Amino acid sequence: MSEGHSPGATFSRGVLAENPITVQILGICSALAVTRTVETALAMSISVIAVLVGSSITISLIRNEVPRSIRLIVQITLIATFVIIVDQVLQAFFWELSRELSVFVGLIITNCLILGRAETFAMRNGVGASVVDALGNGMGYGVVLLIVGGTRELLGTGRLLGVEVLPLVENGGWFEPIGLMLTPPSAFFLIGGLVWASRSLALRAARQEAAIATSTSLVEDGA
Repeated sequence: MSEGHSPGATFSRGVLAENPITVQILGICSALAVTRTVETALAMSISVIAVLVGSSITISLIRNEVPRSIRLIVQITLIATFVIIVDQVLQAFFWELSRELSVFVGLIITNCLILGRAETFAMRNGVGASVVDALGNGMGYGVVLLIVGGTRELLGTGRLLGVEVLPLVENGGWFEPIGLMLTPPSAFFLIGGLVWASRSLALRAARQEAAIATSTSLVEDGA
């Protein structure tokens, strides 16, 4: 595996240590727009993963044949091709869901996450490594969307995937849906909270590692 990383490390890096949304701050627009429900968040996540994997495989296969002067044009063209395929599949088999996602499936073409992985990884690594990297980053992106979409749908409607989870007042229960959770600002606040939490945890881990390293150094010096 490239850069001295095992497949597992490459995958987990995209999910956690270098999460596209909470660490790299990529794909924020779609994350804000399509996370009103779990269904739309899941559909967008699968779409992004499909485009990521497909484009990474193709770009990795032809990386040594593409002149540097046109590599960005080639990458964008390939990414656009896979986005069109995904969009057509959604329109053909999941029309209502496609309508809910609106233009945001097409806008995957401009998602910096896709082009970033193509340029920084797929263009420099083999097919196997590129697939693992694409899956890791796609899963990292999807996990955040599902957390935000699940939270918004649950607190905004009391349901998940249309199934009542919290006992609603209208049905004799105690939960009154929070209308704010169904508006775009709620997604902004939730993603901001996830960014803060992930960076706080990373900073705490770094401090602990530094403290352990310092203690080890002092013990060795004392010995």
